[in-house]
Amino acid sequence: MTIKYTLLGSGSSLGVPRPDGYFGNCDPREKKNYRTRCSFLISSKIKNIIIDTSPDLRMQLLNNKVKNINAVFYTHYHADQTHGINDLRVFFLKNKKKIPVYSDIQTKKFLFTSFKYCFNDFKEYPSICKHFKLKKIHLFDSEKNKIKIQYLKVKHGLIDALGYLINDNCAYISDVSEIYEEELKKLRNLKYFVVDCLRFKEHSSHFNLNQVLNIIKYLKPKKTILTNLHSDIDYNKLKIKLPKNIVPGYDGLSFYI
Repeated sequence: MTIKYTLLGSGSSLGVPRPDGYFGNCDPREKKNYRTRCSFLISSKIKNIIIDTSPDLRMQLLNNKVKNINAVFYTHYHADQTHGINDLRVFFLKNKKKIPVYSDIQTKKFLFTSFKYCFNDFKEYPSICKHFKLKKIHLFDSEKNKIKIQYLKVKHGLIDALGYLINDNCAYISDVSEIYEEELKKLRNLKYFVVDCLRFKEHSSHFNLNQVLNIIKYLKPKKTILTNLHSDIDYNKLKIKLPKNIVPGYDGLSFYI
């Protein structure tokens, strides 16, 4: 069985360019420098599962011809991870059933406060999502099309966030300043590691390039894709600094395991 993974968005909280047109150090002539906010798609033959609903979700789904969403997992409650939740409405209308949503308690509280109408019926508008308790391991599909998702707790500045380990061979950790010791052992020798690399300079709530290179050296994944890239980081200038098994992410980048 082969699972397809797609980086729907690869940019930091304001994207590249920013809403005011600012590209920072990014060359606007390079298409891979146009970055929407982070979301990640996991696809089997019969299931599409996304991690985070970025504010750019509508265009991400259109650009990647995604026709259905079967479940959503959240990393944390910040705006660039959650504010596209309303775009799930079309899949509720299409499938005539609520979309399962999984998150930690803090993110659940935020979603139920900020997007109450998505989880509770409001007058003539039915709710579109149903929240489920996040279990240590979730299994989707039949044995031949298995998607196994396990959450990982990480530090993201002053808060905890989640990363996800999929089928024991791919990890997605988009917002992280430290991976807790007990989680590191689960991440050794992955086939693919998709991980936060906000800037060249240090940042209080994200990995910078030196930090992520040190983590990669320790974990030894076969292939690493860097995501959550700020306008400080130009695609080609980053690419030439990296060994062949590490690549800058870009919107629409896909791989198969």
